[in-house]
Amino acid sequence: MALFPSDALNPGVRQREVFGWAMYDFANSGYTTVVITAVFAAYFVGGIADGAPWATLAWTSALSLSYAIVMLTMPGLGTWADRWAAKKKLLAWVTLGCVISTAALAWASPGQVVLAMVLIVVSNTFFSYGESLTAAFLPELAKPEAMGRVSGWGWSLGYIGGMVALGISLGYVLWAQSQQIPASQFVPVTMWITAVIYGLAALVTFALLKEHAQPQPHLPRPVGVSGQMRQLWQTLQAVRQFKDFSQLLACAVAYQGGVAVAITLAAIYAEQVIGFEKQETMVLIFVLNIAAFAGAFVFGYIQDRIGHKRALALTLWGWMLTCLIAAMSTTKGQFWWAAAIAGLCMGSSQSGGRAMAGLMAPTERLGEFFGLWTFAIRLASIVGPLTYGVITWLTDGNQRLAIGSTALLFFLGWLLLMPVNIQRGRDAAQACTDAALAAAKPH
Repeated sequence: MALFPSDALNPGVRQREVFGWAMYDFANSGYTTVVITAVFAAYFVGGIADGAPWATLAWTSALSLSYAIVMLTMPGLGTWADRWAAKKKLLAWVTLGCVISTAALAWASPGQVVLAMVLIVVSNTFFSYGESLTAAFLPELAKPEAMGRVSGWGWSLGYIGGMVALGISLGYVLWAQSQQIPASQFVPVTMWITAVIYGLAALVTFALLKEHAQPQPHLPRPVGVSGQMRQLWQTLQAVRQFKDFSQLLACAVAYQGGVAVAITLAAIYAEQVIGFEKQETMVLIFVLNIAAFAGAFVFGYIQDRIGHKRALALTLWGWMLTCLIAAMSTTKGQFWWAAAIAGLCMGSSQSGGRAMAGLMAPTERLGEFFGLWTFAIRLASIVGPLTYGVITWLTDGNQRLAIGSTALLFFLGWLLLMPVNIQRGRDAAQACTDAALAAAKPH
């Protein structure tokens, strides 16, 4: 049985091309796993900021600033990519930017809080651009009835990439600790490891993935900051015509806010509340990635069978259970249960949301609409972690209350998901595509 069977792919799409596309998830997942989740996050709070009361808020603020930049600019960049059929070209540039700035994180040493925050803002901005652009290729590759599976293939391969980057980093950290090498020396090496894996794996993507889109010269040309803002406003106004896609965006803002808390603060919570050592945290995140791999891969098939909406709803209830277990955990063993459930839900909820967005995005405006999807996810990435940081700050470091409150984000996401009608959303997208084709015909 082929890993990427032809009956799941659009006409003219080769299996090797899907593998190339999925390899970008492999490439960039090391950044999320090592930098944002397992290693640099905890090092920033406990090492660079020396465990200061404001350290968690500083970390979440840096991430929030990067997400704000992406929110304001990605729809415009997506429109530009659609106009010139240049998603792949733009993806190459932002990948290079993320690889270089990730390697530069090695320069941030204890006390250099500002430098570390600047480099996180830059690297995470480029990472987010890349994540949005690669997602926009999904509807070009997969048939509608196989969108869940193909999205799941990408996410599951991504978690393998995260495990590779984390596994190599963990091996080095364990060796460094056995040699009494301090974190200020071994953490920078893990940044280099992550950057190299990102760059090398992404080369497979650029070698195999094709640009299937055709130029759309009728689309606007957002130039400069004012052009980007104007395009963002126009896109937000236009998407109001797509009721179900808009509802899905609102749902994503809520539940992805909770996912962002898990991604950005899991290591900090494990070490500062539960008492994990750094190497234990890395093992925890490694196992979480194994669970996420299984969740994304298996869930893709389940999603296509039982329906996208029902499947996503199941994962949101799983997330609520995760938050409650994490808040009540008093031992490492109890927290392991929360991590296992979180892993299964993480892969499935992220893959499922991307597939639903792909189903309801007009074919000729994929860059623009996935730019909006990124807008929603990055808004969520501000709301979730920043709320966590504020609650922690206002309650004198009560992270249990902060993680327990995160369950409310997943419950809100479930409430906002219920009105979504996927078939109606697909019909609206098809009507938009038909209108564009009719307008393009010579009269």
